Amino acid sequence: MRTVIDLHMHSCYSDDGQYTPRELIAMCHASGIQICALADHNTTKGVEEAIQEAQKRGMRCIPAVEIDCTYQGVNLHVLGYGIDHHAAIFQQLEENVERQEQILGIKKLERTNALGFSLCREQLDAICDNGVYTGELFAEVLLNDPRYREHPLLEPYRPGGARGDQPYVNFYWDYYAQGKPCETVISYPSLTQVLAIIHQQQGIAVLAHPGNNLKGNYALLEEMIAIGIDGIECFSSYHKKAETDFFYEQAVLHHLAVTGGSDFHGKTKPAISLGDHNCTKEADVIEGLRKFHLI
Repeated sequence: MRTVIDLHMHSCYSDDGQYTPRELIAMCHASGIQICALADHNTTKGVEEAIQEAQKRGMRCIPAVEIDCTYQGVNLHVLGYGIDHHAAIFQQLEENVERQEQILGIKKLERTNALGFSLCREQLDAICDNGVYTGELFAEVLLNDPRYREHPLLEPYRPGGARGDQPYVNFYWDYYAQGKPCETVISYPSLTQVLAIIHQQQGIAVLAHPGNNLKGNYALLEEMIAIGIDGIECFSSYHKKAETDFFYEQAVLHHLAVTGGSDFHGKTKPAISLGDHNCTKEADVIEGLRKFHLI
């Protein structure tokens, strides 16, 4: 059965996204998706374009954003739905993160080269126009650099390798994510601050792909619920069935919104397709969207 919702997808306004908002909506329409949300990282630049294109096609696009934050030393992503996407605070968030990323780019390059490479900024800038060097960007450059065709560190990310299904994002998770060798620490707002921002902009705050971020430390979920999250992204391309079942039960128990999203990016996550969230409760998701006056 074709899914009719996808409440988590990224456009080219995310540093790791590929398609324009207009292209994404066209792809959603072709896939049979009727209700969607463009939730770019720390920016709402593409939301208006997505909404207008969705209206032309008789679809519903909910204004959204995905904000990086921290709680108890754990990096999290929180989705804000139904926000006033024109609010200045979202531009401020974007500029703050981008400025830090640009400053830390050289450190990230140094740590990458310490793994056994000799990349230069010109190689990165050839495919990056804002000076933000993501782990996925390093992977793309390295895997296409003829000098490193036989480099053993890259072997798992080649076609047929153990990490070759999604080589760019897997390389990021293995080397640039929290606690990894090339991590550079960004000063993100706290979970409490992000909840306040979303609520001040008339939105609801949903914990994104918690199975991916909490990594089994589910005791934190109870605390986050007490602090004021409004929903849980129970259905995600990252979740196994046991995780999906657990988060769904928690959402129902605490009367929270239940959402589902693919976290589609394009080339950085080629194994993930639009609508790929394994949602078996789309009626519950839609009911929650109505309850919170999002549709």
